[in-house]
Amino acid sequence: MLDIKWVREHAGLVQTVADRKKIRLSVAKLLEWDERRRELLQRIEPLRQARNQRSQAISGLIREGRAVEAEAGKAEVRELGLQLSGLETELAEAELAYNQLLLLVPNIVSPDTPEGLSDEDNVEVRGTGAQPVFAFAPRDHVALGELHDMIDIPRGVKTGGSRSYYLKGAGVLLHRAVQQLALDLLLHKGFTPLEVPLMVRTEALTSTGFFPLGQDQVYRIDGGETWLAGTSEAALISYYSNEIVDLSAPRLLAAASQCFRSEVGSAGRDVHGLYRVHQFAKVEQVVLCEADPDLAESLLQAITRNAEELLRLLELPYRVMAVCTGDMSQKTYKQYDIETWMPSRQSYGETHSSSNLLDFQARRSNIRYRDAQGRLRFCYTLNNTAVASPRILIPLLETHQQEDGSIRIPPALRPYMNGLELLVPGAEASGASFR
Repeated sequence: MLDIKWVREHAGLVQTVADRKKIRLSVAKLLEWDERRRELLQRIEPLRQARNQRSQAISGLIREGRAVEAEAGKAEVRELGLQLSGLETELAEAELAYNQLLLLVPNIVSPDTPEGLSDEDNVEVRGTGAQPVFAFAPRDHVALGELHDMIDIPRGVKTGGSRSYYLKGAGVLLHRAVQQLALDLLLHKGFTPLEVPLMVRTEALTSTGFFPLGQDQVYRIDGGETWLAGTSEAALISYYSNEIVDLSAPRLLAAASQCFRSEVGSAGRDVHGLYRVHQFAKVEQVVLCEADPDLAESLLQAITRNAEELLRLLELPYRVMAVCTGDMSQKTYKQYDIETWMPSRQSYGETHSSSNLLDFQARRSNIRYRDAQGRLRFCYTLNNTAVASPRILIPLLETHQQEDGSIRIPPALRPYMNGLELLVPGAEASGASFR
């Protein structure tokens, strides 16, 4: 959410950003409703004051026994009440229309955000790691998962419907290992871990900028006001909603949680394997800091480097992409996506995302801090996916496969795999498969 005064002064810019982010918003209509509600408030306030003054005067007249004058005063109060009732109804309608449009106002974008219409226009910032070259016909992650009896998609679909899966044996160990590796990495960097609610209220998703535009991507529980979260970001930000926070040092928060996404609009896209599923696990980084653009930029780079460090530990080739305007969400000021090389796709696939939101979420969530002069200000927020699984298993399995179907375990993961160095087809994830 942007300050409405700022929107009035930069209406053209806001409309341009809305158009580039593909948000159906008329800033002119928003400002019309803003003007209307302010006009109504200017008419209502004097009437309210007059009614209160008349009511107090009537009480005095009654005490003095001046019944006739008191009755005349009551008639005036009733007339004022009728006028107020009509104007307050108009104000309620204006406030509703105004607030609905205000919730659609996008965050501005950073000057270095590339222009573009879709992810095809994102710009590579840097990349590292050589794409693997196989001297044999490599298997994809589904074939590898079936060979090792650790991925079962048919039974997942039988039980949970499309985009569902089972992980078994070594698949479960890898799924948990990458999450714990990511969490331990963040713990060493000063992040505080939280176990967060998986079910969140409408208010939490609205105040963090996921609603109203992303409502079709979230599972609603029993048609009520509770939803299954698609990321722990909403819960981590909402932890401090309506609070004044000490930001003498940035708040570094992390959560490992189950996530759920309906994937509406993705029919026919990435249907093979584990790339786009309804249920997954994610380790999320969230940062709250003072409203300092330079500090926020340095923190964006830092949380992005955390995700890159994890990929290097997993020995996976990746590239960092500057996300263009047409591929950004409503709430984002600046964004990087990290794409990891997936041999079966012969392309990079998105596995991580980093965002700087300035004070967009904090305004909606009413999270403030006191600056050096003691003034209350809205903080800045940032977030990053440290790892998301099972998607990360796609490059992990495919990149480290051997000709005989065995899969090498990167050294960083071995402590979380009971020391396992190699997954051997037909062997359990303990005992015979240790090497």
